[in-house]
Amino acid sequence: MAVELPTSNVALQAHPATAPPIRVLLADDHEQVRRYVRGLLEDGAQIEVVGEAGGLGAVAQQLEQVLPRVLVLELGMYAGSAVEHIKRLLTVAPDTRIVVLTMDDDPTFALHALDAGASAVVLKQTADADLPEAIARAANGEQFVSPRLSAPLQALGRSLSEDMLTAREAEVLRLIALGHTSVEVAQRLRLSPRTVETHRARIYRKLGVSTRAQVVSYALGRGLLDA
Repeated sequence: MAVELPTSNVALQAHPATAPPIRVLLADDHEQVRRYVRGLLEDGAQIEVVGEAGGLGAVAQQLEQVLPRVLVLELGMYAGSAVEHIKRLLTVAPDTRIVVLTMDDDPTFALHALDAGASAVVLKQTADADLPEAIARAANGEQFVSPRLSAPLQALGRSLSEDMLTAREAEVLRLIALGHTSVEVAQRLRLSPRTVETHRARIYRKLGVSTRAQVVSYALGRGLLDA
């Protein structure tokens, strides 16, 4: 998939001062985080925070009530599939752009979020620099990922297209290369250890490798461990 990467930090260039402010809804289960993000965004005149929400039900309700242009969604607060949450919320408000705010620097997470319909993925660690630009780009119909995720995400895309790995296989491969056991990978991805072993066998076959050391070498060569 193609991801348009940021080329500068001129965050709101596409929205001149004469344009109406971008209406934004904040969704995070920590009030202090919401307060911090609100202060960060309202520091300029071109973003207006029109609501806040904690639980997923409250997010859907607020989407229908305030009709924001952009939803800033912290997905770590919800159990289950981030992909399904994004799809569900876009069903509620199809004209709203979703900017995912996350601590997860795994490029496969970013890939899943974008594939599900999110317009941007921003790391909490770099939100000060990245979030205003992500919101501006999303409101303008563009995609954005934090620069720290750009290279690993592009490397992941090459692995999917050139080596015929599935997104799940790439996810398993990266975790194996990082030293996780099959049981640990299964716990992290909410899979059975047997399913992980099946993925491992397919990965080894597709890549023509037979040892974890070769998997690590492949992942390093592809840039999958750069995040």
